[in-house]
Amino acid sequence: MGACLGACSLLSCASCLCGSAPCILCSCCPCSYNSTVSRLIFTAFLFLGVLVSIIMLSPGVESQLHKLPWVCEKGAGSSIILQGHIDCGSLLGHRAAYRMCFAMAAFFFIFCLLMICVRSSRDPRAAIQNGFWFFKFLVFVGITVGAFYIPDGSFSNVWFYFGVVGSFLFLLIQLVLVIDFAHSWNQRWLSKAEECDSRAWYAGLFFFTILFYALSITAVVLLFIYYTQPGACYEGKVFISLNLTLCVCISIVAVLPKVQDAQPNSGLLQASVITLYTMFVTWLALSNVPDQKCNPHLLTHFGNGTILAGPEGYETQWWDAPSIVGLIVFILCTFFISLRSSDHRQVNTLMQTEECSPVQEATQQQVVISEGRAIDNEQDSVTYSYSFFHFCLVLASLHVMMTLTNWYRPGETLKMISTWTAVWVKICASWAGLLLYLWTLVAPLLLPNRDFS
Repeated sequence: MGACLGACSLLSCASCLCGSAPCILCSCCPCSYNSTVSRLIFTAFLFLGVLVSIIMLSPGVESQLHKLPWVCEKGAGSSIILQGHIDCGSLLGHRAAYRMCFAMAAFFFIFCLLMICVRSSRDPRAAIQNGFWFFKFLVFVGITVGAFYIPDGSFSNVWFYFGVVGSFLFLLIQLVLVIDFAHSWNQRWLSKAEECDSRAWYAGLFFFTILFYALSITAVVLLFIYYTQPGACYEGKVFISLNLTLCVCISIVAVLPKVQDAQPNSGLLQASVITLYTMFVTWLALSNVPDQKCNPHLLTHFGNGTILAGPEGYETQWWDAPSIVGLIVFILCTFFISLRSSDHRQVNTLMQTEECSPVQEATQQQVVISEGRAIDNEQDSVTYSYSFFHFCLVLASLHVMMTLTNWYRPGETLKMISTWTAVWVKICASWAGLLLYLWTLVAPLLLPNRDFS
């Protein structure tokens, strides 16, 4: 009898996996919208691929990767083996991560093409977006297995350039989200202060502004200490000094009287958040400088041996502080993309999402509670662009590939280090973010006839 009940339970779960998103989470997350649930499940697919990539880079797994067709070969029959702490297995781990992330990018790119111009859930393709999860998982697994049988050849070199472009674009998306988050935070706390007539909200804004600027100054000092040397590391000194100067400039612009008149909600909180994030991206860039004197994270090579620059012998290469923090920020930004829409119309237009008014949100919430399960809230129009959402996941797959492999370029050299490409991509992304924030400050002054509210 127990076996029959267990079989019936498995069959019900299987049918649920083949159904829609509301069916999957109706029992554990009853007050959910169809659009949110679908994005969360696709994000879970992405995180599953990230987890597999991390496992591929973990010590011990490389011994099982030697059985694959692209085992440590370069050219015709020549074997690549590095003596010391880093050997052929580490190269295999990086190449395995490349293939896993290729599979993720290919999976999401297929849906990106398939979901172009879906306007509402009445479109037959919307059923594919919001259902058939078991079959989509099988497709995901199939693409992953196939990716691991791609001969090495020029695959890793070509895919490296795809990763560079995709990671740069995803960094720009991160910067847009950070700017939007800073503006939304400041506006909401100012509104609370006016509604409650309490100075506590102003005190909170002041506290976090001082905190973020203090952290930024601390970051600048640490970057000069650990990533520069007297009489050397001129590139790092220029990058740190230039970004610090630009951050000071945008902070001054944010409090100019004309800017305050055009945008009363503009202030130092947003500037402090952007300053801290710029220092973070600068740190990521300097951690990829291919110069041992200027980068404490690099390997040191002595003859035929390879040891680590740090005092302790780590065997994996991406488990350094910049990569771990970068991975955490990546996870937070991916959740941010999946869960919420912006409070600003311009950002919603850029990110292809729709802002839900308070009245609509309350009405939908009442319907959800009354039905006791997730509902389809896209019968009239979709709340986000299906195609653009998958495009963001494609970029996220490429960005996490570069993060996990520490921007290592396979086949370029036998050294497990990054190239100047990674440094320039991240530095340019930080400059682009500063220019974008500066534009949000001065745009109402330059284009007074447009609505920037």
